[in-house]
Amino acid sequence: MSEPGAPEAEADAVVAGVDVATAAVRVLCVDGRGRVRAEGGAPLPAPVRDAEGRSEQDADAWWPAVARALRQATGALPGGGREVVAVAVSATSGTLVLADRDGAPLGPALMYDDRRGAPFNRRAQERGADRWAALGLSVGPTAALGRVGWYARHAGAPPGARLLHTPDLLARRLTGGPVPADWSHALKTGYDPLRGEWPDEVLEALGVPGGWLPEVAAPGTGAGTVCAAAAARTGLPEGCSVRLGMTDGCAGQLATGAVAPGEFVGVLGTTYVLKGVTRDLVTDPAGAFYSHRHPDGWWLPGGASNTGGEALSDTPPDRLAALDAAAAARGPASCVRYPLRRSGERFPFVSGAAHGFTLGTPADAAEAHRAALEGVAFLERLALDRVRALGVPVAGPLRAAGGGSRSALWNRVRATVLGMPLRVAPRAETAFGAALLAATGTLHPDLTRAAAAMTAPGEETAPVEAERAALEESYARFVAELTDRDWLDPASIG
Repeated sequence: MSEPGAPEAEADAVVAGVDVATAAVRVLCVDGRGRVRAEGGAPLPAPVRDAEGRSEQDADAWWPAVARALRQATGALPGGGREVVAVAVSATSGTLVLADRDGAPLGPALMYDDRRGAPFNRRAQERGADRWAALGLSVGPTAALGRVGWYARHAGAPPGARLLHTPDLLARRLTGGPVPADWSHALKTGYDPLRGEWPDEVLEALGVPGGWLPEVAAPGTGAGTVCAAAAARTGLPEGCSVRLGMTDGCAGQLATGAVAPGEFVGVLGTTYVLKGVTRDLVTDPAGAFYSHRHPDGWWLPGGASNTGGEALSDTPPDRLAALDAAAAARGPASCVRYPLRRSGERFPFVSGAAHGFTLGTPADAAEAHRAALEGVAFLERLALDRVRALGVPVAGPLRAAGGGSRSALWNRVRATVLGMPLRVAPRAETAFGAALLAATGTLHPDLTRAAAAMTAPGEETAPVEAERAALEESYARFVAELTDRDWLDPASIG
């Protein structure tokens, strides 16, 4: 149950998953059957932002917060942390810091939403156009690659300086020496996971010094072991394996159990996000979604809509249960709603002109609520129709995560519109996904078997057959309206 040359894990061994979010660090200690044995947490200082697009955070605060959160979690374990065999760190995608040759930050980190690299990203998009097209990517204004260019122009770094992603810096603290970056965090920094290389022609055009960027390896790869100094601060045992993590979004997907080709998860939070697994890289000519590389070499396509749970943002939380009950009793709405609350859509179709609409007039608040739930479900169906039209197989049940998945009614509506069961993931957390990566090659031979052993199946919701015909008719009206407004090309969904 372990990688070649590694000792067999004890039956009570656990792994630690670390999530470094914008505002806080969270740690979960999880055993090989997926049971959470201890937790820890620590706050982080708020980023400093201004109207010019600056977004910075004190990178020197990361390690003390991670060490404190790990110490809290390991201290709650029966063995005081001695049972932890591996640790992995996941973080927000796109945050970078320039560090000296010893890994000490030379200034604040530039956060994922810092916009000072926008001019460099425009140049990077032009210089590497063929490369990005092959990957199905575009270099947007806030891509981390532009921040690399900004650092090269403005930082005045000393010899031996290196650019580090958040987990790179933390893994270096854990091991006491340099570590590779994982190819998930490196993607938005410009790493090409198809060719397995940094885009030298782009980096040269941006004036990036040679040697600034780290070596890159697959998530879950062993990057070293916990050194004595880190063990003293964290409670982790010296010699504990340090494994490479993934970005927060990818780790959250792994935590749902969607890790094998054909498996997808619909994350219904403020916005709707669809993520899945394919054997081969599939590119979207419309640019509505892009792919990370799976730890096992497969691909992780995903796209994010501009609508989702925010469709209910005008409804007081204490009224949601009552509206759900009334809407469930009413049955399918007679009106059709696209509950987009801003201008423009980015997935499953791309249209800057798109805006919300309602076809028909809801009879009351309950029907308006039901129409909003159905509208988001129609968008989810459209997203799955889109990926199928691109030749991507989708196997049921669809996993579900996010706050919207706590609504039993919404789950029934989604399952009925999709015509497949919906399975709500019990722990769709970044820290749990990081724990799965820590378990890869330590508690379990690979990620697929780690997920099979450690992720619970979750509660399953079946389609309501009595409502299928009415919702199918409403979905057809929804698609026809998007088509008539020239926002959606019907050929794009087959």
